[in-house]
Formats: sequence, C-alpha cells, structure tokens
Amino acid sequence: MAKTLSFGAMHVGIAFGLGYAFTGSVATAGVLTVVEPLCNMVAHHFFEGWWERREHVRAQPAGEEGEVVGAGAGLVAASSPPSQIMAC
Repeated sequence: MAKTLSFGAMHVGIAFGLGYAFTGSVATAGVLTVVEPLCNMVAHHFFEGWWERREHVRAQPAGEEGEVVGAGAGLVAASSPPSQIMAC
C-alpha cells in the first residue's frame, strides 16, 4: 500500500508540476491535477468493458453454434441448414 500511495503522490506532483510549467498558473495546474485522473478513471471503466468483450470473443472456438458467417445483409447463423445458407 505504501508503494501505491507513493506512486500516487508522485503522479500528482508530476501532473501539477507540468500543469504549472505549461500554464504558469497555480489554479490551472490544480484543476488539471484533479481533472486528468478523473477522466482517466472514466476512460478506464469503458476500456475495461471493451477489453472484456474483446477477450470473450477471442476465447470462443471457431465454428461455435450460432456464429454469424457471411457478409452484408445476407448474414445467417452457421447452425442454419445448408439450404438457408445457399439462399443468401
């Protein structure tokens, strides 16, 4: 836990220092120091959801029942009889 807190303090210090160096404003640097991690937390939430869906799709074996094959408007399930697949 001490390592995590130390890293967090370092991150805040770097964010504030860079914000101040670029803007010359303590207020702007302070706002950037707070807003940037909040934006990263929201982005991380959506990234994790995307990553989980991506991993789930990659873990499915090829040819699994109900898998969609084909392209365009004529998509059919791979478990459909051949007559339906040919009709597309």
